Amino acid sequence: MRFLVPLLALAITVQAAPRAEHVFVVSFDGGKPTVIAESEMPTLKKLAAEGAVTWQASTIFPSKTLPSHTSMMTGVGPDKHQILWNDFSPIKGIVKVPTMFSLLKAARPEAFTAMVVGKVKFRHLWIKDTLDVFDYGGAQTPGPVAGTAEIEKGKKPSQEVAKQAAALIKEKKPTLAFIHLTDGDSAGHASGWGSPEQKEAFKVSDQAFWQVMQAIKDAGIADSSVVIVTADHGGHLKTHGDNIPDDMIIPWVAWGKGVKKNFTITAPVTTYDTAATALWLLDVPVPAEFDGKPVISAFE
Repeated sequence: MRFLVPLLALAITVQAAPRAEHVFVVSFDGGKPTVIAESEMPTLKKLAAEGAVTWQASTIFPSKTLPSHTSMMTGVGPDKHQILWNDFSPIKGIVKVPTMFSLLKAARPEAFTAMVVGKVKFRHLWIKDTLDVFDYGGAQTPGPVAGTAEIEKGKKPSQEVAKQAAALIKEKKPTLAFIHLTDGDSAGHASGWGSPEQKEAFKVSDQAFWQVMQAIKDAGIADSSVVIVTADHGGHLKTHGDNIPDDMIIPWVAWGKGVKKNFTITAPVTTYDTAATALWLLDVPVPAEFDGKPVISAFE
């Protein structure tokens, strides 16, 4: 019996250790799996081949950028997070449920958190004191979303976002970071989903993603990191937002520390599982209110 207490203490210590020291969530906006399959994207496809992947994950309805990314980062569906709009509207304020960043900061105040994005509408997910950096294509703007004097318009290209993200990764080595690559969605709206122009945009976004992956390696944290690559929605014709497979099916890839190699995920995966998985990896309790669950099958 005298060995019982030390052994229990050891077990608790081991259990409490994060499964990964760094988690990066990368979203290819508009990343329809069938179009990705036809696009020149060697970086993403290499990670998918080396890690765990499903090309049949699901987003939420409405399958639009801001509602979908909100579910991705809050672990709940639109019925709970109530962000149903899809533009930057400061008067509507910020998300009213916790994000994966706020939950991480509550559990581990020292954790470094960051969002590097190509669309200003992500400010609606910036809860006060939960992000060390909110970077909109190089504009690191302090303060809450609501009440900001300036309203930035337009979108920042993936290469610009990746350049900022790479510099941040090498300097700060974030505990949890979200990186948003928007070119594929922009090309889809302009020229159509599956068009040559969109495939070229995904190629350019993949080159941007390479910069991110190289920065993780250059920072010396590749062996202690997990990278989750996904999308907010697919699309059809020149639009998206419908409850149809073209719009609702998305990729979900995990790569890095503890991820099963050359593994096909067969269990259902929904976009709100991303937040749950990130918190689980960082040893932050997943709230009972979450709709999402960690994609445990992807890990050893």
